[in-house]
Amino acid sequence: MRTNRRPVVALFTGVAAVQMAMSGASAASTLLAAAAVGPAWSGVPNAAAVIGTSAGALALAARMARSGRRAGLVAGYATGALGALLAVVSTRTAGLALLLAGMLLLGVGNAAAGLARYAAADLYPPSRQGFAVGLVVWAGTVGGVLGPNLLAPTAGAAAGSGLPALAGPFLLALAVTGLATVTAVALPRTGPAAALPEPPGTVAGEGEPGPAAVRLALVAMVAAQVAMVTVMTMTPLHVQHAGGHLHTVGWVLSSHVLGMFALSPLSGRIVDRYGARAAIGLGAFVLGGSTLPPVLLGPALGGAGLSVALFVLGFGWNLSLVGGSSVLGLVAGPRRARLQGTGDALAWGASAVASLASGAIFAGGGYPLLAAVGGTLALSPLALLAAGKQTAPDLGGSGAVGGRRGT
Repeated sequence: MRTNRRPVVALFTGVAAVQMAMSGASAASTLLAAAAVGPAWSGVPNAAAVIGTSAGALALAARMARSGRRAGLVAGYATGALGALLAVVSTRTAGLALLLAGMLLLGVGNAAAGLARYAAADLYPPSRQGFAVGLVVWAGTVGGVLGPNLLAPTAGAAAGSGLPALAGPFLLALAVTGLATVTAVALPRTGPAAALPEPPGTVAGEGEPGPAAVRLALVAMVAAQVAMVTVMTMTPLHVQHAGGHLHTVGWVLSSHVLGMFALSPLSGRIVDRYGARAAIGLGAFVLGGSTLPPVLLGPALGGAGLSVALFVLGFGWNLSLVGGSSVLGLVAGPRRARLQGTGDALAWGASAVASLASGAIFAGGGYPLLAAVGGTLALSPLALLAAGKQTAPDLGGSGAVGGRRGT
């Protein structure tokens, strides 16, 4: 544990910083685009960020396979800092193209933060894979909760300095992605991720997940990401239409982000104790159930009720992410880094479509229809879980995959 402490702290800091950048930049970009081109297209900047995250996951995983985890993280975070700079400039020029380019590159930084959980998992044995993934994912609590709540203060500071108000969240993103880059540079150098040994404490091949387990992990991660992005992309605009202000947007988003990250240790415990299958199934039910209040009540739900629903939505996503990631962390040999990058790329690529579609769905049927679509998508992993006898054998025999050894 002492040996792992320094790199885990560095990984934790980088993820927290990037989540702070993304949570503020995402909300600001939606509002900027809505003012420029109307609500139907206001999801486009976030779609650009999602596309950047998807492409970045593939590119950075390939970089890690060749040159090590550290090299991939440094490249990703530095690219995100460049994106934040472009977004700042876009607020002065009112250029939507520049804003899209900035969000695309910020997405690459987000991809690096996502892959950091696998760097942590490499440091721990299979029985602690859930703990390792959950620990680094939990870092998003710090940045993700602070980011939305800094929307109004940073906007006010920017306006007071003679800049456009919404330049403030992007200036914050520039500062914290720079911090993430520095912390990644401080990580110890490692060899190519393609040459990583078996997870510590295992015999080669023991407990490696089979094809059905990998398939379930990928479906769970993709479904959770798409469901969440479908709902959350239009949440700032929904709050505005319901009469809320930036402060309301901030604490509603903070509640959601708290749900996404704060209970990561609990998700990790569920994985280590009961297995990834249990975490994935629970995640699907929690995600689906969280969309019922917005569907049934719509604008009448109010800010407080919406905050609770979105907190639960975030926790369902977390369960699916930690469960699926723990499975992929046990893949052996050269496939490991590339499969992990592929999983993130699939999740973010699919949610890019959801982000684009969310604006049109919102414009056509409002927030209740958007929540109904997200809730339906969230339940899709249950089709694989229903085939329990085919899937369960591939989820047994390893601490992070099947729960207690021997179950």
